[in-house]
Amino acid sequence: MRRKFLLLLETGLVLAGLCLGASAWKIHSALEQPLNITQEQLLNVPKGTTPTRTFYRLEAEGVIKDAFWLRVYWRFNLARQPLHSGEYRMQPGMTVEGLIDLWKRGEMVQYSLTLVEGWNFHQVRAALAKDEKIEQTLNGLSDSQVMEKLGHAGLFPEGRFFPDTYRFVRGMTDVELLKKAYDRLDEVLAKEWDQRAADVPYTEPYQALIMASLVEKETGVPQERGQIAGVFVRRMAIGMLLQTDPTVIYGLGDRYSGKLTRAHLKEATPYNTYMISGLPPTPIAMVGREAIHAALNPVAGNSLYFVARGDGSHVFSDDLDAHNNAVREFQLKRRADYRSSPAPVTTPDEPQAQDAIPAASPDVAPEELPPVAPQEPAPAPVPEPDATAPQSPQ
Repeated sequence: MRRKFLLLLETGLVLAGLCLGASAWKIHSALEQPLNITQEQLLNVPKGTTPTRTFYRLEAEGVIKDAFWLRVYWRFNLARQPLHSGEYRMQPGMTVEGLIDLWKRGEMVQYSLTLVEGWNFHQVRAALAKDEKIEQTLNGLSDSQVMEKLGHAGLFPEGRFFPDTYRFVRGMTDVELLKKAYDRLDEVLAKEWDQRAADVPYTEPYQALIMASLVEKETGVPQERGQIAGVFVRRMAIGMLLQTDPTVIYGLGDRYSGKLTRAHLKEATPYNTYMISGLPPTPIAMVGREAIHAALNPVAGNSLYFVARGDGSHVFSDDLDAHNNAVREFQLKRRADYRSSPAPVTTPDEPQAQDAIPAASPDVAPEELPPVAPQEPAPAPVPEPDATAPQSPQ
């Protein structure tokens, strides 16, 4: 009886060994098989998809065989390995094991979205909504509701996001990308605030952010940003109006059609710096690090005025007479190729990001504007120069 039991046990062990060996061979064969593709393909792994479901999907599409054995392999060897959502690049000649290595490394296909200096929040939202690789969750929401979803309820969104090129994988939500841009702005602003000049007139970083947005919209010439910030800071110091056209344009919202008139300059809005003293209540655009640095480190000098030359640069003047002469020279006798800002630069390999992005200022009226720190009343506006069109500042 004992001999029979031992014989059965030995037979069972042999059969078990054979089964294990066969299983190991099947798993090895399944891993070593090449993907049945003749050209590069992208494998999209949506959020919540399991490796098992993905194996069987690939088998149903004829890309692989033996999904069952691959499932067994994953369960006993990679049970705690997450399968990150996104797209994976499958190449001809790649084996299943090579594909699994991509999954293990989280080597998803990367895309990018560029948020441009000077854009307003309306343009940012349009760029996000236009990208089909980003999961859209904000459609139909107001700006206030967007900020609530970001965890910053009650904050006005303008200028709160950092312009940069952001990398993402297919399936990332618009909220996730905005959080990246929001946190990046906070990081840059905090670092620049810690390195600010001792005599800047701001009591909090947000005021510097507002000033930086004015600098950003007034010039695209890097070396002039500090000079323009200096003009604005000196004006504030002596109680002069800032008188900068981009704030007026922003306050007009969708009513701005591309031409600023003298009637606009006399229209009372929270952003009309020809009428209000000091800074507007919020930023008017996204700002880069250079504009923030300029606002916090304005260039010293005596100039109180500047006017565009027509090539993107400006003429700076210390007094109104010199400014009026510059206006007559560069504004009343404009060349055919006159530009108040530098011509846009694009590279052949880079898409023109602004092509389908609306350029008009957003409608800011429905949103509640945050208060601005009290400031001294401004004196009467500086007399306008003899020009046919307003220039900023005057």
